[in-house]
Amino acid sequence: MLRLNRIHRLTLIALALASLTTPAAHAEPVAADAVLDVPEAALADEGAAVDLSEDAAAADAELDALLDVGTPAAGSEAATGVKWGGYAELGMAYTYRDPERWSHLRARGELTGSGQLAPRVRWKLNARAELDGAFDLEDEHYPAAVRRDQRRDFMLREAYVDVGHGDWEFRLGRQHVVWGEMVGFFFADVVSARDMRDFLQTELERMRIGQWAVRAEYFGADTHFELLWVPKPSFDRIGKPGSDFYAYPWMPAGTVVSEDKPGGDLDDGNWGARVSHLVDGWDLAAFYYHSFDVAPTLHAYTSGRAELRHERIDQFGGTFSKDLGSFVLKGEAVHTSGRGVNTFTLGGGVPAVGLVGTDMVDYAFGVDLPSGDWRFNVQYYGRRLDDHRAGMMMDRHEQGVSLQVVHGTGTDLEAEVLAVTSLNRSDYSLRPKLSWKFAPAWRAAVGVDVFGGKDRGVFGVYDKEDRAWLELRRWF
Repeated sequence: MLRLNRIHRLTLIALALASLTTPAAHAEPVAADAVLDVPEAALADEGAAVDLSEDAAAADAELDALLDVGTPAAGSEAATGVKWGGYAELGMAYTYRDPERWSHLRARGELTGSGQLAPRVRWKLNARAELDGAFDLEDEHYPAAVRRDQRRDFMLREAYVDVGHGDWEFRLGRQHVVWGEMVGFFFADVVSARDMRDFLQTELERMRIGQWAVRAEYFGADTHFELLWVPKPSFDRIGKPGSDFYAYPWMPAGTVVSEDKPGGDLDDGNWGARVSHLVDGWDLAAFYYHSFDVAPTLHAYTSGRAELRHERIDQFGGTFSKDLGSFVLKGEAVHTSGRGVNTFTLGGGVPAVGLVGTDMVDYAFGVDLPSGDWRFNVQYYGRRLDDHRAGMMMDRHEQGVSLQVVHGTGTDLEAEVLAVTSLNRSDYSLRPKLSWKFAPAWRAAVGVDVFGGKDRGVFGVYDKEDRAWLELRRWF
């Protein structure tokens, strides 16, 4: 009877695995009677009853322990314990404002491997490589420094090991640490470094740059606690002067820029802690992070030369979210001290750059509203400076709103529009796109990036970078 019990369990497990590895379009339902169809003769034993003896329980425990190592999948994963996947993508973008040009002709590939070394010991490796022919084709527009920076790239996005013990999980290696996530922006997501060479015009997940870190996480019934140490920080990639979305677009192409990136010894590391707790359906979180700013600050500028530094900052913040049935309410706020804000005055045609240290608060509140095949997201965001001076490119209190509308969620064809505008000076960003999953492993997406408004604004400075784009991706 013990053997029959184990045969039943293994049969059920095998059928479940087979269903997971069979495409849904071709899967056929299996009746429960067929799964459990065992000859009556095999069910008869001396006592004509099921006796769950101590030996049977021990055998079941051994089987459970074996299965805890990880459920094997089909093919090579069953033999090696390693699962591989990724995607290949072709993307192109054409800037249609004068001067017209190809701004992307990019081939990109991403490979992810994961596996389990022992019970509660897992690993993951993720790398991305790309080549972009636009910077050779349009060499008359892009300066040499930009072409060198953006024609090819390789990034080790994740490379870590997870070790579990009791209620704790430990992650060591290059990893993404996401402490907040609003649509289209980074607010409480203070740990992540970002690839800003395309501004905010790609998905946030694709922009994130992993940090080499040690993270300990405690998982309680309603409480989640994190401790984080980043011994060698990663920083934002902002491109070179003359690129389409350089962080200081007024800076002439060819300017020699030096960027001081800390991280030469362990004293230069970042560290922080975060705790979240569930209270009556409210997911509340608070954090503290002591770090070098992932974004550089312009410390000095003379004609032809600029110096960027990453300042040591302290950030206190919190997030909340609540599912209220018909909609989800969420918000984030972060207080930052130690960061400087530039002032600009014109003298002899060359801007004189100053730097004022000031505390600031960044915040955002949003509502997610699903309705059938539609989903709406509305956000109100802002930044308030504690010390404001004349010559700053921003007001003491900057405010803006965003609207995202998605239609066709869960279908093969999906349309999306993301519109963002400043309430201070009415500059804006508009990004409509259409995605078509025309085969299980294929997706095509087409869209337009439009900027407008006053050139002092966050979006208005890129008024001449309007572009149309197309992406074709295949997962494997």
